Amino acid sequence: MLRSLYSGISGLNAHQRMIDVTGNNIANVNTTGYKSSQVQFNDTMSQMLGAGGSPQNGMAGTNPAQVGLGVRVGGITANFSQGSAQTTGKSGDMMIQGDGFFITRSGNENLYTRAGSFFFDANGVLATATGEPVQGWTADSEGIVNSGVQPGDIKMPLGATIPPKQTTEITMKGNLTSDYPADPLALNDIVTIPVKVFDDKGATRTVTAVFTRGVPDRTTVVTDWTVDLYEHYDPSGLTPNVAVNGTSQMTLDMSKGKPTVEATDSPTPGNLDSDGNMVFRPADPSATPPDPGLKINLKDLTMYSGLTDARVFNVDGQTAGALTSLSYTVSDSGEIIGVYSNGLKQTLGQVAMATFKNVAGLEKVGNSLFRTTVNSGYAQVGEPGSAGMGQVISGALEMSNVDLAQEFTNLVVAQRGFQANSRIITTSDEILQELVSMKR
Repeated sequence: MLRSLYSGISGLNAHQRMIDVTGNNIANVNTTGYKSSQVQFNDTMSQMLGAGGSPQNGMAGTNPAQVGLGVRVGGITANFSQGSAQTTGKSGDMMIQGDGFFITRSGNENLYTRAGSFFFDANGVLATATGEPVQGWTADSEGIVNSGVQPGDIKMPLGATIPPKQTTEITMKGNLTSDYPADPLALNDIVTIPVKVFDDKGATRTVTAVFTRGVPDRTTVVTDWTVDLYEHYDPSGLTPNVAVNGTSQMTLDMSKGKPTVEATDSPTPGNLDSDGNMVFRPADPSATPPDPGLKINLKDLTMYSGLTDARVFNVDGQTAGALTSLSYTVSDSGEIIGVYSNGLKQTLGQVAMATFKNVAGLEKVGNSLFRTTVNSGYAQVGEPGSAGMGQVISGALEMSNVDLAQEFTNLVVAQRGFQANSRIITTSDEILQELVSMKR
C-alpha cells in the first residue's frame, strides 16, 4: 500500500519538474538566443516479487514478477536547433547562421552565447548587453587580422588615423572609336580624360590624360594613339601644357582592336608591360622622398567602331583619414569594418567563434550564456564560416527556438500527469482508511 503512495509522490515530483521546465521555456519565448529544454522520465528501481526461472523437468519457464517504485527525471536536455532571424538593422547585432557560439569573457573565464546583441562601450571594447567583452582578434594598423593567435578583447581604435597614400596607378576602361571624327577638316582625333590624383601628403590635384591619333587623309584607319599625361592642359593652346614629371609622349598600339601587352616589364615602344601598364617614370628617380611615378593600366581599352567612352575606372591613393565615429559594418565572416573620415573602409577586427563536440553537454549559467563541462569537450575556436562554423548575419538576432504549440501541449500533458498521480495518492489514502476502519 505504501509503495503506491511513494510512486504517486515520485510522479508528482517528476511532473512538477516537467511543468517547471515547460514554464521556463514559455517564459523565454522572446529571449534572444534562448534554447528550449525537454524533460525525459525514467522509471526507478523495481521490487522483485518473483525471479525468472528457466524451463526444466518438462515445465515452462517463469518470468520475473516486479513492482515498480515510481518515476524520476532521467535528464533535462537543451534543444540547440536554429532559431528564426529577427531583423533589427543595428550594426552591432549579429546572428549565427549554422553551428557555433560567440565567445565572451567573464573575468578570467570564457563563456559562450548565441545571443549576438553587442555594442562598443566607452573604451571602444565590443561587449554583450550584460557587459562581457566579446572575444576575437583586433586588426593591426594595416587592417590585417591574425586569427592564428589566442582571441582577446576586440577594441575599436577610435581616433586612429590612416596616412595618406600617393597615387601610383590609374585604371582606364572603355572604347576609343575607330571611326573618323565628325568634322571632315579635323586632322586629329583627340580624347581628353581628367583624373583626380593624390600626392604623398594626401592633397588632390587633377591631371589630364590626352589620347591623340592623326587622321590626315581619311583613307586608312590609324590604330596608333599617342598618350600624354599633363599637370596642366589647355586645349586652346593659349597657355603651355605642362607634362607630368616632364615625361614625353608615349604611343599606344591598338592595331588588334585592343592594346598589345608584352610579357615583360620593359616593353618595346607602342606596347604595354606584362600587367598592361603604360609607365610614366618620374623626372628625377633619385628624388627624396622617392617618386614612384604613375602607371596607367590600359589593357581593357578597345578600339572598335562606335562612340568613344574611355573613362577612369579606378584610381589608387587616398587622403589622410581618422576613425572618428562608431560607424561600422560586419561581414559574413565576422569582420568588423570601420569607416574613416576619408571614406575609406578598413577591417578593425574579427569576432571569434567556437564549436563543441557535444553542445548538449554545455551548462547554462544565465544571461543566455553557456559554460563548458567535462562532457561538452573543449572549445574549438576559429573564424566564422570556416571548419564547419556558421556564418554571421549582421543586423539580425537569433530568436528563441521555443515552439509555443509544443510547449502548451507539454503543459497540458504535465498537468494531466500531475492530476493522475495525485489521484493515486488519494486512492491509496482511501484504501488505507478502509483498512484502519476494519478494526472498528
